[in-house]
Amino acid sequence: MKQRIMSGMRPTGKLHLGHYLGVIDNWVKLQDDYDCFYQVADWHALTTKYDKTENLRQDILDVVMDWLACGINPDKSTLYVQSLVPETAELHIYLSMITPQNWVERDPTLKDMAKILKSKEGMGTQVNYGLMGYPVLMTADILLFNADFVPVGIDQVAHVELSRDIARRFNYVYNTDFFKEPQPKLNNCSLICGLDGNKMGKSFNNDIKISDTEEVTAKKIMTAITDRSRIRKDDPGHPDECEVAYKYWKIFGGENEIEQVATECKAGARGCADCKRKLGAKINERMAEIRKRRKYYEEHPEIVETIIKDGSEKARIEAQKTLAKVRELVKMY
Repeated sequence: MKQRIMSGMRPTGKLHLGHYLGVIDNWVKLQDDYDCFYQVADWHALTTKYDKTENLRQDILDVVMDWLACGINPDKSTLYVQSLVPETAELHIYLSMITPQNWVERDPTLKDMAKILKSKEGMGTQVNYGLMGYPVLMTADILLFNADFVPVGIDQVAHVELSRDIARRFNYVYNTDFFKEPQPKLNNCSLICGLDGNKMGKSFNNDIKISDTEEVTAKKIMTAITDRSRIRKDDPGHPDECEVAYKYWKIFGGENEIEQVATECKAGARGCADCKRKLGAKINERMAEIRKRRKYYEEHPEIVETIIKDGSEKARIEAQKTLAKVRELVKMY
């Protein structure tokens, strides 16, 4: 039997190239060799945006559309919405009873999310109860499917370590070896900065969305920061000091193209504007088929709804198996 992978993503609306290159492209590759469960974590979204749910349903659809467009195959992977698998919440309760408070408080992701919540207007230093339970809910997401691996970036390893600690504690308390201790599976994916050189993000208005048109992509690329030391287009450039555009070339260009860009830049034979126009065309070429599929799902939302419904039902079947065993171990009525 294939080993199992579980991962998820908060529904923040239409996804960008950072999501594609840093997460989704890796998920696509994993689904051929593993039994994959990919979750839209709508409960997690409420931890910091509980008062902004007017677009939540559409945000969920947009995330799934982007997944499908990028190559996540519902015949190979189980795609589901967290709240449509209520067994997650029950497992969360059992795990919360055995998890020491200080384990939760030291979780680095919780600290980051608390900063986001505290920065909201009028919130002061308030942190809600749901956010405090976020690390345990995340553990419930993973253990509900007894996942062998969780694909993460290096900055998220501590996240998985907490899940391992909780799984180990559950096994100790109830004298069992039922729960596997999930292992982090590091992503070997390209990372891409935003158009301004900072982390790419929707809220920073520096992203290129998977669903952006060719025209929008080309226009956005023209705002990308390049070599700040160049004044005239025929000035010799410094590719390694190009803050965004050359980094994009190293992700989207072929080996010969990257070398040509660097050579022409250093010789002053390629101006930054011309370089970015060609870069925009290159990105559009890479994203063409993905955007074509994305458009298809936009025009057929009923297909996406069916995929979500079927995937969530499949996930529930597996979740109920886990929960039945947990209830037995905990000696619930």
